[in-house]
Amino acid sequence: MANTASLNTRSSELWTIFAERFFPSLLRLLVAMLMMALTLWMAAGIVQFVFELRKVLDSGWSKLAEHAIINSLIMLAMLEVIRTLQSYLVLGRVRVTFILDTALVVLIGELMGLWFREYAPEKVLLGLGVIVTLAVLRITTARFSPESNTASALPEPEKVSAEARHESLR
Repeated sequence: MANTASLNTRSSELWTIFAERFFPSLLRLLVAMLMMALTLWMAAGIVQFVFELRKVLDSGWSKLAEHAIINSLIMLAMLEVIRTLQSYLVLGRVRVTFILDTALVVLIGELMGLWFREYAPEKVLLGLGVIVTLAVLRITTARFSPESNTASALPEPEKVSAEARHESLR
C-alpha cells in the first residue's frame, strides 16, 4: 500500500513537472515556429509582388492595382495573426481585442475584395453587419478591459513590464 501511494505521488510530481515546465515550453516553441513560417510566407509574398510589377505594361495598371490591394489586405491580416501570436508569447494568453482586430482586418479585406468582383447586395450588407458588430465588440472590450487604466488598451509587447514577462514565463 505504501508503495502504491509512493508511486502515485511520483506520477503526480512528474505530471506537474510536465504540465508546468515542458508543455508551456513546447507550446512557445511551436508558436515561435509558426510565427517564423508566417513571416517567411509574407516575405515570399512581397518578393512575388515586386516581380509582378513587371507585368504592369502587359496586363494594365488597374488589374495589378486590384491584386495589390487584395494582397496588401491579406498581408495586414497576417500581421494581425503574428501580433496575436506575439502577445501569446509575451503574456502567455491571447487578448480578445487582438482576436477581434484580426477578424475585423480579414472581414474588411473580404469586403474590399467584393468591390472588384460581382457581388450580391445581401452579401455586402451581411458583411457590413458583421463588421459593425465586431467594431462595437472591439470598442466595448477596449473600454471595459482590465488594462483600460493604462495608456493604451492594446499595449505593444515592448511596453509590457519585465516583471509581467517574467511572470508569463513561469
